[in-house]
Amino acid sequence: MTPAEELAEFTAKLYRRGWMEGTAGNISLRLPDGAALITASGVSKGELTAADTVRVSIADSRPVEPGRRQPSAETTIHTALYRRFAGCQAVVHAHPPYATAVAAIATARGENSVTFSGLEIIKGLRGGDPASVTVPVFPNHAEVPRIAEEVEARVAMRTPPVFLIGAHGATSWGPSLRVARDRMECLETLCRLRLLIDRAAS
Repeated sequence: MTPAEELAEFTAKLYRRGWMEGTAGNISLRLPDGAALITASGVSKGELTAADTVRVSIADSRPVEPGRRQPSAETTIHTALYRRFAGCQAVVHAHPPYATAVAAIATARGENSVTFSGLEIIKGLRGGDPASVTVPVFPNHAEVPRIAEEVEARVAMRTPPVFLIGAHGATSWGPSLRVARDRMECLETLCRLRLLIDRAAS
């Protein structure tokens, strides 16, 4: 399977889960030549094919082959993560409903992070003690490169490999698309549990 075919397959699966409705969301893979392959902008994720992908430079986020499809609007976020982490080989940006809701609530409260405590699935984001994990929340700037700049400046090895964007969605990354997807699943579950627990406590 080619990288483009792998992107198309994963995108279709996330679309069917309701995480990439319409043309929302995007995923990418690092290539061995200083470039990344990312899903194209404005394409329904339920119909995306291997031809609907774009090679972009990790250094400057620009298409390697100008004139073809335009890369996703969130390309700069993906390339920021590739530059920040040598072990980052894949990035998933999606709009899972519970994660998006938690991000919106946090932003409305002026919070720049969300802490999850005492839940076993925290281990899915990082191994070891599941006592707590703090997930960054970034403002949803209209200019996406501003989000990317803040991501590149703020994320670090000690932070979990996921973050939220206020009223927008979530991003995860890892050494493969499968790991990045698994981490997104863990984050969405944590956000769902948080909302359920808060509701029960109110």
